[in-house]
Amino acid sequence: MPHLTDFTTLTFDCYGTLIDWERGILAELKPWAERHGIEVADDALLAAFGESEASCEAETPKKPYRGILADVLRRLAARWSVTLGAEEAAAFGGSVGRWPAFADSAASLQYLKRHYKLVIISNVDRASFAKSREKLGVAFDRVITAEDVGSYKPNLRNFEYALADIKQALGVEKRQVLHTAQSIFHDIVPAKALGLATMWINRRKGQEGWGATPAPRVAQAAMRPDFEVASLAEFVAAHQAELARKKA
Repeated sequence: MPHLTDFTTLTFDCYGTLIDWERGILAELKPWAERHGIEVADDALLAAFGESEASCEAETPKKPYRGILADVLRRLAARWSVTLGAEEAAAFGGSVGRWPAFADSAASLQYLKRHYKLVIISNVDRASFAKSREKLGVAFDRVITAEDVGSYKPNLRNFEYALADIKQALGVEKRQVLHTAQSIFHDIVPAKALGLATMWINRRKGQEGWGATPAPRVAQAAMRPDFEVASLAEFVAAHQAELARKKA
């Protein structure tokens, strides 16, 4: 069983893990749905988003994320047979910077920065992430986006690219890395497939369904993380407890 203090570097998914993307997505999509007379529950709206987003990312892996989001809204409009204005797609494409951070993200990252190198591996473009970075209150050691790689997670290329980058730039080996993420589909399954240790930040603990991420279609063993917590603050508490035990 690994320990949190075995690692020198945390690689983070950002959206869903550090940024509350479900709250941000709903803040954009619910008013849009209401304007068009679409009556749909929040969970169904998030599930439709997740399904469309994964398809768009797989079909156009080199398209910047703001373009992916615009395409997602076009697919949702087609799904519910509504006419979409061009300005609506563009506005949703540019919405990432409006998505809020989780309340525990900034303080937790500041604590973790004292003990680890921090790296972002995210399914966005650099311009979108720059707007989110301001909400997180910490300097990341490396930032790797889908725009850099030319593909989107869960493609293994994103993790292979990141591991090569942090080895070259930071001198960090794979065994020193703990991949930290909310999405089983986008992050935990592919990271485990490459032999990375994983921490599941289960932000949806106690809720039904998979929210804005597709359901993983793999065996249970392939989606079982090395660590699981319900929040970043809980991660910090577990790390502090481990340090206290080592000193005792």
